[in-house]
Amino acid sequence: MSTLEILPADLSSAAATFTDPDAIARALDAVGVGFERWQASAPLTPDASSEQILAAYADPIARLSARHGFQSVDVVRMHPEHPARAEARRKFLAEHTHADFEVRFFVEGRGRFYLHIGDQVFLMTCEAGDLLSVPSGTRHWFDMGERPLFTAIRLFTTPEGWVASFTGDDIATHFPELAT
Repeated sequence: MSTLEILPADLSSAAATFTDPDAIARALDAVGVGFERWQASAPLTPDASSEQILAAYADPIARLSARHGFQSVDVVRMHPEHPARAEARRKFLAEHTHADFEVRFFVEGRGRFYLHIGDQVFLMTCEAGDLLSVPSGTRHWFDMGERPLFTAIRLFTTPEGWVASFTGDDIATHFPELAT
């Protein structure tokens, strides 16, 4: 289930928790973060190719690309046996920003984005069907868990794709990791 938890950055009080997609979208919209739910136009098998995945979501990808000028789109897959999973997890767990806004759509599986906005941290656990748009310059990190399992479509306004500027802040070490 898609879940949004909002905590003070200093962890001084309990989280406000949302599971209703409309409530999640409203709470995130209030801080400039986009949240949508998408459905494939054709059924996908677990072994679907990247091309089949992109074709199944061609209409919403085209809509977003026209609106935001995306220059590149790709599919990333991570599974528990992936040889680079630990290295990738360490990299994504460090707080960072992007000059580009980060857009991820979860085709399958799940992952958690931590958005550090002002004096709050928004823990957004995304599941299959969730699209999250994180504005450029937003401090955040991502956890795919120790045994990751997800397929995601990534959209970029630059041809370089994923380029991070790490903040050096250790805030990510103070928040609960995604249980797998």
